[in-house]
Amino acid sequence: MLNPWRLRLLHQLHLLGTVRAVAEATHMSPSSVSQQLATLETETKAQLFERTGRRIRLTPAGVTLAGHASDILDRIATAEADLAGLYSEATGVVRVAAFTSAFHDIVVPAVTDLATEHPRISVRLTEAEPVVSRPAVQRGEVDVAVCADFPDAPVPPDADLARLPLTGDRVVLVTARDTPPGQRAGRVDLASLADEPWAFEHPGAHLADLAERLCRRAGFTPTTVARFESHGTLLNHVEAGLSITLLPLLAVHDRYAVRTLDLVDPPRRDIHLVTRRPTLDRAAVQAVVEAIRHRARSA
Repeated sequence: MLNPWRLRLLHQLHLLGTVRAVAEATHMSPSSVSQQLATLETETKAQLFERTGRRIRLTPAGVTLAGHASDILDRIATAEADLAGLYSEATGVVRVAAFTSAFHDIVVPAVTDLATEHPRISVRLTEAEPVVSRPAVQRGEVDVAVCADFPDAPVPPDADLARLPLTGDRVVLVTARDTPPGQRAGRVDLASLADEPWAFEHPGAHLADLAERLCRRAGFTPTTVARFESHGTLLNHVEAGLSITLLPLLAVHDRYAVRTLDLVDPPRRDIHLVTRRPTLDRAAVQAVVEAIRHRARSA
């Protein structure tokens, strides 16, 4: 009989490519992963791996079994949830990942609603950008991810993933609240802000790259006076009048003394949920998805 845990390791190897990566993802040692995979190969009486130096790769038989493993693991999770649901309301653990600015207005209120409406659902939250959370859904490490992308950088569709629309969000200029009203009014042309001091997230962060790309498209390289890890410290800097920045409106919380001004032809991002299609069969996942969608509609 095939062992589900070993099947999960095989599935992870198929997605991640190396034993070391599987070990890091499962918090095991590489030798333990290799031992479990070798045991799986013995149990199946088939050659699942080819060894090239110190690395292994899947044979055609291994790839075939890895595909079945994904379906088997999904069916096990669904069966467990169905059995629990025979005697009670939706129950179980649902793992949710979301990017930073979705937490305050969408994810946390949704989890609060669930605590009242479905007390037997336990939601495990992870803060992660879409470049991290979407692959985590594919690997089965996360059940639901709140993601966002812009039209100029769309994510290719994946047949194994369901994409459920949530809401839209536009990029705005953010300045200190006490900026003289006559200084900036109406829709703002970025080209007029070439001499301003700017603050962004660190290079490589999706929103930082987008903001700087927008400035360059407007014909200038921004004078960057500060870099931050979080939106909170970035907005603290802006509200002190030390810089201006570009952020999606959802990322600008009203507890900061800042103003938001619309841009001429503002970029808009599409906010959506990503989950594996079989995962949607679980009643607890359906409840979490509906709670998040409800909160997104009112955000």
